[in-house]
Amino acid sequence: MNILFIFLGGSIILFIAYKTYGTFISKKVYELDDSHTMPSVELEDGLDYVPTDAKFLAGQHFSAIAAAGPVTGPILAGAAFGWVPTLLWILGGTIFIGGVHDMGALVASIRNKGRSITETVRVHVSKRAWIGFNIFIYVALIFIIVAFTDITASAFVNQIEIGEGVFVGGGAIATSSLIYLALPIIMGILLRYTKLSLLWATIIFLPLVGVAIWVGQFIPLNIPAIGNFTPAQIWDILILLYCLIAAVVPVWALLQPRGHLGGYFMYASILVAFIGILFGGFEATFPAFKGMGTAANPLFPMLFITVACGACSGFHSLIGSGTTSKQLKKESDAKPIGYGMMLLESVVAIIALSTVMILAGDSELLKKSPNFIYASGLGSFMGLLGIPKSFGIAFGLMAFTTFVYDTLDICTRLGRFIITELTGWKGKWGRLFAAGITAIIPGIMFLIKLTGPDGKPVAAWSIFWKTFGSSNQLLAGLALIGITVWLMNTAKNKKAWLFTLIPAIFMFVMSSWALIVMFRNYTIVDGVFTWPNNPNMIIPITCLIYLGLAVWMAIESAIVISKKVKGTAALPETAE
Repeated sequence: MNILFIFLGGSIILFIAYKTYGTFISKKVYELDDSHTMPSVELEDGLDYVPTDAKFLAGQHFSAIAAAGPVTGPILAGAAFGWVPTLLWILGGTIFIGGVHDMGALVASIRNKGRSITETVRVHVSKRAWIGFNIFIYVALIFIIVAFTDITASAFVNQIEIGEGVFVGGGAIATSSLIYLALPIIMGILLRYTKLSLLWATIIFLPLVGVAIWVGQFIPLNIPAIGNFTPAQIWDILILLYCLIAAVVPVWALLQPRGHLGGYFMYASILVAFIGILFGGFEATFPAFKGMGTAANPLFPMLFITVACGACSGFHSLIGSGTTSKQLKKESDAKPIGYGMMLLESVVAIIALSTVMILAGDSELLKKSPNFIYASGLGSFMGLLGIPKSFGIAFGLMAFTTFVYDTLDICTRLGRFIITELTGWKGKWGRLFAAGITAIIPGIMFLIKLTGPDGKPVAAWSIFWKTFGSSNQLLAGLALIGITVWLMNTAKNKKAWLFTLIPAIFMFVMSSWALIVMFRNYTIVDGVFTWPNNPNMIIPITCLIYLGLAVWMAIESAIVISKKVKGTAALPETAE
């Protein structure tokens, strides 16, 4: 089957869903109303609370939530289970769970003075649940940073051969990414302190991103090993240093201009892929269905946590309630930014899945990391435009890296917010301390040499991706529970909470099940329970921590929901 029909069919379904189910959710469940004063206006401070036009904020939000998730997850899931089950979950999960979750977290936050989803839990569930939720989120953020940092570093040290002795990747991508990071800083300064308009800034700086990709191949930055530190570990530390800096500077200095450029980069990759899919005549040669998986990686529940951000992501609730809600200019913007950008992310997931669909079932490329599979696919698509394959693959790798940067610095900033909320330590030194801790912990984890269940050494990202996926989907379930209780307390439509509770239960069950599977993989050897030796014990310990926190949150929420249904719940405290 030509992948064009698959892509167009999926896109049409998503468009119809936006016009129908998205409108229903925004009007009947979340009841968007532009007469409400936005936190970005009421609490404007020039640092975090900044009223931002939807056209600017949409790109920033999209690039922040998209990142590596909708690329890596669908590629891994498609390769493991086949493209049909992966595609079905991408579409169904996005429409009925992911989009509902994203818009709900955003709206709950703007109705609570731009406070995070954790604060919604504190006000509408309990302070105990708030503490547990904060701890859960913080641990999840750490693993997101670990997984995404390591997969980015892999692009800086690994290469892909495209034939005739030509290699793409490695130091060239590292150079291009560093130049790219400098561009939004310059753009932000010019927008802030000169009369340069956003339109002209976009016209000037967006082409420079292409120049950065082109220049990188001529001045590759190849870092050698230093002592016991591998080049990948050195890049891991340098990327974390960037995250630390990005997490404490004002949003106008990096977050907004980088998000703006990153959003256009994402749009460009979608356009390139669309042209390739439309005119390339590529056939879906990869198996549509590969069975029910293996004992260590069964289709149920691992499909639902491997696809991750391509269908639903708890991380989005942190973005929506952590940074986007503080910049939303009017409430009606929550539909295109909250629900709409999740659907657009699903399009990215379908594109990523397409790069697997056009491969043979025994392709050697499947042994590479997902960023190289994605880049190779985009390179093939760009070849239709007469663009050399080497530049096309470099474009794909750079696009992937750009998406990851957008998430990494936001994760560190969100970690800063959580530490600040828990400790109450504010001001300059409080920000540095909170951001520093959030960057240092992943740095320590990169010093641990991990192995898979079979005992063979593996890259950190491959181990922590499933851990991230489980925690990410479980976080979505917990966030939906918090949104459910909030709706029960505030919505005029007395049945509104059902549209978030049912997805919450589904995500909670699948994610918890996946954590149990991973715990079993690392502790059951030949049918006998065996606690793994250091350092692999970090995986089952993490699974137990997540499960414990999840059960804690579920019990707290169930008590409140039960009392509310029976009409005995006390009124929630007023957020100050």
